[in-house]
Formats: sequence, C-alpha cells, structure tokens
Amino acid sequence: MGIIQTPNGFALDNTGKRVVVDPVTRIEGHMRCEVNLDANNVIRNAVSTGTMWRGLEVILKGRDPRDAWAFVERICGVCTGCHALTSVRAVEDALGIVIPRNAHFLREIMAKTLQVHDHIVHFYHLHALDWVNPVNALKADPKATSELQQMVGPHHPNSSPGYFRDIQNRLKKFVESGQLGIFKNGYWDNPAYKLPPEADLMAVTHYLEALDLQKNIVKIHTVLGGKNPHPNYMVGGVPCAINMEGNMSAGAPLNMERLNFIRARIQEAADFIDNVYLPDVLGIASFYKTWLYGGGLSATNVLDYGDYEAVPGDKKTDRLPGGVILDGKWDEIHPIDPRDPTQVQEFVAHSWYTYGDDNNKGLHPWDGVTEPHYELGAKAVGTRTDIKQLDESAKYSWIKSPRWKGHACEVGPLARYILAYAHGVDYVKGQVDDSLGRFNALAGTNLTAKQALPSTIGRTLARALEAQYAAKMMIDDWNSVIANIKAGDLATANVEKWDPKTWPSEAKGVGTVAAPRGGLGHWIKIKDGKIENYQCVVPTTWNGSPRDPAGNIGAFEASLMNTPMERPEEPVEILRTLHSFDPCLACSTHVMSPEGEELARVQVR
Repeated sequence: MGIIQTPNGFALDNTGKRVVVDPVTRIEGHMRCEVNLDANNVIRNAVSTGTMWRGLEVILKGRDPRDAWAFVERICGVCTGCHALTSVRAVEDALGIVIPRNAHFLREIMAKTLQVHDHIVHFYHLHALDWVNPVNALKADPKATSELQQMVGPHHPNSSPGYFRDIQNRLKKFVESGQLGIFKNGYWDNPAYKLPPEADLMAVTHYLEALDLQKNIVKIHTVLGGKNPHPNYMVGGVPCAINMEGNMSAGAPLNMERLNFIRARIQEAADFIDNVYLPDVLGIASFYKTWLYGGGLSATNVLDYGDYEAVPGDKKTDRLPGGVILDGKWDEIHPIDPRDPTQVQEFVAHSWYTYGDDNNKGLHPWDGVTEPHYELGAKAVGTRTDIKQLDESAKYSWIKSPRWKGHACEVGPLARYILAYAHGVDYVKGQVDDSLGRFNALAGTNLTAKQALPSTIGRTLARALEAQYAAKMMIDDWNSVIANIKAGDLATANVEKWDPKTWPSEAKGVGTVAAPRGGLGHWIKIKDGKIENYQCVVPTTWNGSPRDPAGNIGAFEASLMNTPMERPEEPVEILRTLHSFDPCLACSTHVMSPEGEELARVQVR
C-alpha cells in the first residue's frame, strides 16, 4: 500500500513490521488490533477490529416497543442500565410521553450511579495495570508509601505505614503462592513501567479498596431498579413507587430509610473519588508525563449529545452540554441534532455488513440496515476462521462507521469534558484547571487544558473528573427528590399512553444518554404497535469504527498513530492507549441465533 494520506490528516504506512494483538484483553467483548511499525518501532498504521456480530436490532423487529429496554440492556453486562435508559427515552420520544419529575431525578441517580461505578472499575480493575506494576510493590517501603499517600491524598483515612505493610504482606503471600491470577502474564519487567515501588504499592492497595466500594454503590440500583446488573426500567417512568409511610416488609420499595441509604452510598463514593481515585490518577500521571499523546481524534474532532438536564425536559439545562468540535477549534461548537438525516450516518464500506447495491452510502439510523456480509479482502492472510492479517483496504470489522456530517469523531468522557470546558461550564473549568495545577506541580510542567486533555493521560483524567462531577450531581438529584416529596409529589410513572390503542399508527423517536464510554443513541420506528426498525449507535462504534469510504480512520486507530513502542512483542503501549477509551466491544458487536441454541463452546484454561 505504501503511504496513504487520510482526509482526517493521518499518513498511514503498512509496509513495516506488523504486530497483532488478539484479543485485546481487560475489556468487554472481542477486539483485535493490528499495527505496522517503522524501523524505529513507531506505529505508522493501525487496524482496529470488532470480531463478533451484534444482532440485537434484528431480534427486536416485530416486538413490543415497551419491551425493547429489557432486550437492549443485555447488549452489555458492564454498562448496566444505560441502554435501557436510552431505549425508554427513544420510545417516550416517539409516543410523546412526559415522565414525572421524580422519575426524571431517580433515573438520573441510577444513570450517575453507573457512571461513578463504571469509571472507578475502569481505572482500578481494567486500566491501572497498564501503568501499575503489582510485583514491583513488594520492593516498596511502607513508611515511604504512607508519606506518598499523605502527599497526593491527605484526607484518606487509610494511610498509615502499618496499613500498607499489611497489604504488602498479603500481596507477598499471593505472589509467592505462584497463583498470580489477574496479575499473571503481565509484562512486569518492561521498561515502559515507570512507577516507583511505593506508588505501585499505593495503587495496588486502592485496587483492593475499589473492589469493596464498587460492590456497595451498585446497591443503589437494587433499591431503585430491583437488581444489578440490568436493573428494571419502564416506559413512562421508573418501576419503584414512593410510600413514605411504608416499609420494606410491606412492599414499599422507596421510603425515607431507603432514600437515606442511597444518600449514604453516594457520599461514600464521593469521598473515595475525592480522596483516592482522583489523587491516584494525578499521582500516577505525574510519572508518565511523556504520555501526553495518544489523543487520537480528541485533539481535533469530539462529539456528544449532551445530558444531565437540571430542569426535566429542557436540553438547554444540560449540565454536560453537547455539540461537535472539529479540527481542534474549541471556540467553534457545532450544534448536534440526532434527528437530522444529514448529521449522524453509518457507513459499512469496511464493515462486514451490506447495504445492498451501494456499500459506500451512509444511512441515518432511522433508516439503518443490519445485514451481515462476512468476507475477507484479497490481501488478508490466513483463512476465514484463522486470520493472520486483515486487509484494511477491504472489509475488516463487525463494527460500522458512524460519522457526523462525514467526520470521524471521538466520544467519551474526554469528549464531554472538552465540550463542557469549551462551553464554559464553571464547575468543569474549575475541576480541570485545579487538576492541571496539581499535575503541573507534581510533574514539573506548565500545561494548559488544550495541551493536556487531548491525550491518553487526559482521557484517563477526564473519567475521574466526570466521576467526581457525577457524584456531586447525584446529591443534587437526591435533594430534588426530597423537595418533590415534601411538596406532596409522589408520582413516579405516567401511564396515560401505556395502552397501544392510544398510539399513532406510525411513530419514530430517538433517545440519547451520556453513557460511561460516550454518547449513546437509540433510534426506533414503530408501526401498528410493533417495532419496525431499531438501531443502536454506541460509543465504541464511534471510537472503534473502521475506515469509511473516504478513508477517514476512527479514534482507536488514530490514537495509536506515531506511538513509540519499547518492546513490540510486549504491546504495553497499545494496551494503554486502547484501554484509556474503556472500549466495550460487546456493545458494538454481539451475536445470538434466532432460536437461542448454542452456537459455540470455548474452553478457557
């Protein structure tokens, strides 16, 4: 192929050594990545692939729209609830249903519970091991670790030398047993790991603390939605009633005791974020200040639909406002309209799908087609079931290619924070500026928001900041519910249009949510009371998309470009950058047979 210049500004060269990472681990779903290196082991071409087909859109055809949330929620077992919320919003939009105020704020609490939980789990349990060497923690001085904790997070109560010594002894027994579990097969002697032993011990300790926290915060979902994962939702509101005189044994799921329980879990999470999560991100980042690259399209193109309305039903009050920024022009925010057929479109020129006679056209999701068409290009190496090297000039992924007016965009917490900062949201600007001040002091740098945010480190920081903001907003939402109850408003559902006889013969709607991994949209068409068409365009579809007909590459592929690798056979750098997106391939690719029978059995050892 030689060198090809893409329309979105990348020079691709696939003539050098190709490195394949398959699967890309510690993510949800199935992901493959191939890169080409030059003579200096710098990435000059990247190919990102989703290796399973998602067929939920096909399964939903002909079903009751009121049931769609329960199906699409099962797209993923990690982002529990965001697909359900997006689905009920799409159906309510189509049918003109206005939900009660209590339902709005309780849904907000559920959505932000997921946001906080997901971001904490992502950093500590999916991403931290890309930066943290747990084996190196055995060399740490517990007293020096305590001093480091006091410097980066002085308000965390668990910071004594004895506490860190106990954790170190537990870790030592674990390592000496020879059963490393999740720490097995790490590249622990790779020079790409830069943390001193004390920082490693502190981070491993907080890894364990985060395990306890994440199991507690999701109890909010069990109170409001009955269970976790996959809490219950309903078209028209929420499935839990409010009865301030009731108790749990009498069947009232939401009384003052339960509300106070929720408030306590929110405060626990807020304290952990302030005292542990955010200080850890800043402290670890200060040792990796050379990682202020890997921004991908975040330096140029970002997108989000906007979410978290302070006033129910008024998008102008979104606390994280939406829009699109192109070419890195933060002073020029384009409005986004998911209903506009000229804005959001999906392409399949390089995806294992077909649009019939014209695979180069883009389709708005209301008119979307999900018809699989699996074929390997002529330059692919291997067989259909044993691929050695993909052909990026042909079809090479089960992920489609969403574009905004033809532009490839990054979505996610980083995109939302760039947009919010550019919009001038005071709380966000304060967070970002304060964090950068702390980072600059630790790292000895003098970076601005526009220099630091569009990077791998910036993407990880944005997640921590969004978790902090979400916890604050949850307290505001909780206070709004209490105020409504005090005013005598106990309504949690609007069932005026529950009966399909009240629906128009044809309707269409769209629902959007600020999902943990980015802007999530569901588009639905309803005809004669049944689903005629349903399309989900999920965050990892945006970020993990293959090339489009014009040759634009997606955010995953772009983020890897020009990344130097210490040891190509130990792809730490590839994992760091891709994991910073918190990719969820299960959301963008999924498969199920019409009859539900077993398709394959895999033995893992």
